[in-house]
Amino acid sequence: MTYNDLWRPLAQLYDDGEAKAIVRLLLSDGFGLTLNDVVCGAVEELPLDKAHALQRLHQRLLTGEPVQYVSGQAEFCGRRFVVRPGVLIPRPETEELCRRMVSLVQPPTSNLQLQTSNFKPQTSNINVLDVGTGSGCIAVTLALELPAATVTAWDLSDEALDVARTNARLLGAEVCFAKQDALAPPDDKGLWDVIVSNPPYICRREQAAMHRNVLEHEPHTALFVPDDDPLLFYRAIAHYGLKALRPGGWLVFELNPLHAGGVRDLLTALGYAEVSMADDAYGRTRFAFARYAL
Repeated sequence: MTYNDLWRPLAQLYDDGEAKAIVRLLLSDGFGLTLNDVVCGAVEELPLDKAHALQRLHQRLLTGEPVQYVSGQAEFCGRRFVVRPGVLIPRPETEELCRRMVSLVQPPTSNLQLQTSNFKPQTSNINVLDVGTGSGCIAVTLALELPAATVTAWDLSDEALDVARTNARLLGAEVCFAKQDALAPPDDKGLWDVIVSNPPYICRREQAAMHRNVLEHEPHTALFVPDDDPLLFYRAIAHYGLKALRPGGWLVFELNPLHAGGVRDLLTALGYAEVSMADDAYGRTRFAFARYAL
């Protein structure tokens, strides 16, 4: 099997450039082969057991399964995270969310620091809650980038919590994980300095525009909300924040750009202060920040 044998069949599912990138990622993550190795014919020289393993993984790619699930890992903020079909694959926009949060809560010392003019650095001795942690990418990253912070992460999925705990252990992050339904939070008061969430935010009617490798393989409970209530999770978490945030604490969301205005109006109507929206690298309104003030 050659490099061309690997990527050309995938061009039926993706364009040529993406098919090649997927194969290179699999060869790198699964077999330790660099691009130079591939060019020099290392794929054809794989031992028989590894060649058979590559064939099996390639068959999974041909079904449309994302390469991150096939290789079992995904890069996020410069670290390798374990991923399985029971958790969402971390996205670049969520990396940006973490960078913005680090900028929000501490002076410019972290390698994830992203300067923003909208927010002033706060103390790094903070209690952070990640609601709907999935793979744990947000919680683990914040725990590592904000070592003085105490980070807690919730999820309702046992499988997601297992993956998140694995990532925290492998990456050496101290995070307290708990099984908790975001739609039925506990009656906490004045507990958190920051609540962050990348909740389900895609309406069912948007499925037609989504790629099959997402629809057929990533967990729908982590993706979708009812068409008639796209702000379901934002509303529940924002109401929780009114009691559970400490005065001056931050509520931070990743957004569906289609409903950014609705989230802004919701936070304003609930009395949050300094409500601000921010765009991602593609100019889409993707993040919301709001402060709890008595």
